[in-house]
Amino acid sequence: MALGGGTWSAQNKILPGYYVNFTSAARAVSMLSERGVAAIPLALNWGPVDTVFTVTGEDFQKNSMKIFGYSYDAPELLPIREIFRHAKTVLVYRLANAPAAASNTYATAKYPGTRGNDIKIVIAANVDAPDTYDVSTYVGSALVETQNVSKASELVANDYVTFKTEAELQAEAGVPLAGGTNGSDVTGEQYQAFLDKIEAYSFHALGCPTTEASIIGLFVAFTKRMRDEVGAKFKTVVFQTEADYEGIINVENEVAGGGSSKYELVYWVTGAEAGCAVNASNTNRTYDGEYPINVDYTQSELEDGIKAGKFMLHNVNGTVRVLEDINSLTTLTDKKGVDFQSNQTLRVCDQIANDVAALFATRYLGIVPNDAPGRISLWNDICKLHEELETLRAIENFDSETVHVEQGETRKSVVCNVSGLNVINAMSQLYMSVVIA
Repeated sequence: MALGGGTWSAQNKILPGYYVNFTSAARAVSMLSERGVAAIPLALNWGPVDTVFTVTGEDFQKNSMKIFGYSYDAPELLPIREIFRHAKTVLVYRLANAPAAASNTYATAKYPGTRGNDIKIVIAANVDAPDTYDVSTYVGSALVETQNVSKASELVANDYVTFKTEAELQAEAGVPLAGGTNGSDVTGEQYQAFLDKIEAYSFHALGCPTTEASIIGLFVAFTKRMRDEVGAKFKTVVFQTEADYEGIINVENEVAGGGSSKYELVYWVTGAEAGCAVNASNTNRTYDGEYPINVDYTQSELEDGIKAGKFMLHNVNGTVRVLEDINSLTTLTDKKGVDFQSNQTLRVCDQIANDVAALFATRYLGIVPNDAPGRISLWNDICKLHEELETLRAIENFDSETVHVEQGETRKSVVCNVSGLNVINAMSQLYMSVVIA
């Protein structure tokens, strides 16, 4: 990342950028950016390797064959469908360890992987022009393209294959491509490569689809560094890991049977966290995915799960719902109180951090003089962001007098303090008393 960011304890930063602290108040006991971006590494049979590529929900529905090698409803794309239940955009990274591309006499698959073995080339003399050939590309039983040419050198690469222009064309009923592999087992090196690349992107939720403790540890460490040192505000979804950190959501439920891995609820939760509005909560949200989820918990187990910072789904009269929209934070301090266990509270904090950082970087950094009028302008824009949050009912009782923008310890630094921010959470408990006359 080009600009500095993260938390601060002294005004001693070197990089220009935006530094913010969120703490709990001491107690006795502009435009808001749109949410919906998830990031995740996936072991796929098709697609580019060692690169992050962006897929929108519309892209996925319309072009899943071209992007992922399968139709939208194929079982191979179930994890991606789970993410897109609520995410709007997904930053996808294909995990692969030295994969190989399938090929035959006439073509080589565009991407390495086993899906290339399902491609075949059909060549037939054109009915109207016998001196030419219709060269058709099939993926499985689906015809995806036909080109009419007189020789192979005229063939143009399509979304699935690159043609061998030196080949001699002749009628073929169907020549399959072969030799495509997904390579060796994916290791921690591939996950680390993903984290190195995804650091340059902005997103709201990061999925860690594995049970490997060492890999989960990589994601936890990455999240802490990015949130606390770099200033990139997102939450990471992991499986059955008590991270005790507000930036980590600890999914407890296992996927039951069906040949799926037990961690695969991570996909749905990642999409749900990314797509949840800043003024909303996932508490009591209905699970609308396709996996069979194990929700066989007693009341005491659910209570213990909340105390342990576990994100759990449970059975409500036959419907699977989110118990409580919480993260893995369990150790409370004066600076991080009970409010920081709520993902809804964190969404508001992260929204403010991300939006003020974007505001400062695009409109003020290196542009606006650090004098009284400049600081008043920054104060005004920061207040507007908070007022929009209040309009959305994400915060309440906002008072612009609680926002203070002052010159820092150097001529180029600015300090902004916001006190008494009241974050709203969705209702989750009702206590009722009825007096009978």
